[in-house]
Amino acid sequence: MKLFKIALVALVFLVNLAIAQPSLADRPKLTLSPDYTEVTQSLDSLLKAKDAPDQSDYTPEEIQQKLGELQLQKYILETAADWGQCRNETGKTLAVYAHKANKSNASQASTLYYLGNGKVTDDDWNCDGVYLPSGVKVAGLTPGDTQGQNLGEPVALKIVAGTQLVAKTNPETGAVEFNVPAAKVFKAGEGTWSIPNLSSTDVEAQTPNAPIED
Repeated sequence: MKLFKIALVALVFLVNLAIAQPSLADRPKLTLSPDYTEVTQSLDSLLKAKDAPDQSDYTPEEIQQKLGELQLQKYILETAADWGQCRNETGKTLAVYAHKANKSNASQASTLYYLGNGKVTDDDWNCDGVYLPSGVKVAGLTPGDTQGQNLGEPVALKIVAGTQLVAKTNPETGAVEFNVPAAKVFKAGEGTWSIPNLSSTDVEAQTPNAPIED
């Protein structure tokens, strides 16, 4: 009987392992991505700045806030079970950057797509960030900003691979808000992404074409 119990436990273990292996194999290897290298290097630099604040261009408060953001990004990259997705709950069409996911490289050329309201990008794709047109009101781009500011020019917000981003419109302020801060903010001419000169009306007039969850 004792031998039977041992054999049964071993069998259950093997079955669980067989079931778990495909899911583990399918997980994106984000710790091998350029995002992870950049985040860990930035964390190391900021920790040194924290130890010598008089030699840093940042205030202690700015260092602490940036540390929190980088630690969140590192946690996402280390624990994400799926590729990054963007969910649109703004009430309008949202422009997003995305690319077809590849296990060996999460940072490939990103293309601008248009995501319909109430939709979420396909988890076989990696949502790399969001395009915000000129004139749109956005909150959280600067520390402590909760009311939002109207953009004078288009920008692109980059998120690290694996991030589950949710974009909403605050019903009181009318500003677009995000559940996590952007890893980077690009203007036209910065970075490698295409940042066209569009208005909010231009984006809203686009036919949604982003790859979405069924």
